[in-house]
Amino acid sequence: MERRRQRILLVEPPFYRLFKDTYSLDRYPLALGYLAGAIKEKTDWEVTAYNADFTPASETWLVSYLAGEGFRNYLQGLQDPSAAVWGEVRAAISELRPGVVGISAKSQNFASACRVAGLAKEIDPGTVVVVGGPHPSMVGPGVLECPDIDVSVRGEGENTIAELLEALGAGRDLAGIRGIAYRKEGRVCENGPREFIDNLDTLGFPHDNAPGVLKDYGKYPPTAFQYVFSTRGCPYNCFFCGSRQIWSRRVRFHCPEYVVGQIRSLQQKGLKSVYFSDDTFGINRRYLEGLCRALEQGCPGLKWSCEIHAGLVDERTVSLMKAAGCYAIRIGVESGNNRILSLMKKRITIEQALEACRVIKKHRIELHAFFMVGLPWETEETLRDTVAAMKKIECDSLVYSIFTPYPGTEAFEFCREHGLIDEHFDISLHNHQSPANCFCIHLSPRRLRELVSVVEKTVDRRNRLNRMKRVFSVNTIWRVQELGLGKSLKKGMRIFLGR
Repeated sequence: MERRRQRILLVEPPFYRLFKDTYSLDRYPLALGYLAGAIKEKTDWEVTAYNADFTPASETWLVSYLAGEGFRNYLQGLQDPSAAVWGEVRAAISELRPGVVGISAKSQNFASACRVAGLAKEIDPGTVVVVGGPHPSMVGPGVLECPDIDVSVRGEGENTIAELLEALGAGRDLAGIRGIAYRKEGRVCENGPREFIDNLDTLGFPHDNAPGVLKDYGKYPPTAFQYVFSTRGCPYNCFFCGSRQIWSRRVRFHCPEYVVGQIRSLQQKGLKSVYFSDDTFGINRRYLEGLCRALEQGCPGLKWSCEIHAGLVDERTVSLMKAAGCYAIRIGVESGNNRILSLMKKRITIEQALEACRVIKKHRIELHAFFMVGLPWETEETLRDTVAAMKKIECDSLVYSIFTPYPGTEAFEFCREHGLIDEHFDISLHNHQSPANCFCIHLSPRRLRELVSVVEKTVDRRNRLNRMKRVFSVNTIWRVQELGLGKSLKKGMRIFLGR
């Protein structure tokens, strides 16, 4: 490969922007950040990161829109090469003329990733297209069924991408590079798996290189860089989740000093809050205590949020987190029916989930509750239980999705074995808000759509009301303070607003 071509463009494919051009992934994807850092540290390749799912003119998503008009737009956008977002992607590739295009793909945006790969080959058939991320980690060589993809990366990509680029730059054979599948002389070759990175602290901070590598860096809001990892891996075994295929169930930890150092670097850039993107935060009590102490001492004034398993929530844990600056928690309730929770291997009951939510709200921490409908065993009765739980739970927002069996998961195999998926299954038609989703043994597609359309409107209405209450609460309390009114009035307003 010529020296002038030793450039790689890392791409997050468009997804939300296909639903509506003002729907956006308003963040610097951590996968691109880690990969860009590894490339700069370990190779002499030029690297640019490009989030094609970002627009500065973004607005809040509505789940009912995603499942209705938005989904129709999404399908049309996937098939329409003249859509504006594809013009932007084409321009970005044409401007850089990279020797390699690396695409980070989840199952729900894999169809879009294939479109990006096609554009890269259309611009220059000699471009090497590499796809990594959750989807190829779960399905392996299967992604090479797309003729425009040359290499599939499975598992953690930081060491793999560096070794791959060195081989491509030197014109060497790819046979010795662990963790990849690739084409050679018309056949697909799959190398052995790559070992996980044992010491995560050897990785650079993923945001450090953003100013120099991220396309349109200056157009991103500061909050686009608030996402951090303290761990990789999840010990749980949820039926629908593919995390164990990506990270394994063995959890690896960044030391608290590494986490604090990363966050301090973000604070120096003006960030006041971060979100821990760990699959499950706080899975080790000793580590959690050490991390909370380190955050409290090393990052004064920091506010942070995370996602935690309901089974890990207790008074002591939440108290520690609150003292260290935790202001918001996401929690997976998923279903209001205990049989469904048991079958999905969630390892909680609805009673435990509601108690965990009560503890979190008792400590005046924002709560965002995840619910999932349409699992294979769903019935009208179990759906009613879930809606009842949605109405009962005290939370600041509901995060709603329709069950989607992603390839490589236990859920996918179950659905295939029970005839809920056939050989014509098209992953591009299915995501967490897709109206095409129906993988239920007991409910017809038409009946499920009737039921979940009511749920979607309930979720949007509840979330809109909560947003209005927050805005009204902030403005009212500010006005109370401005007028110098007493504490009793402020307390009365909070009671009125249900705070």
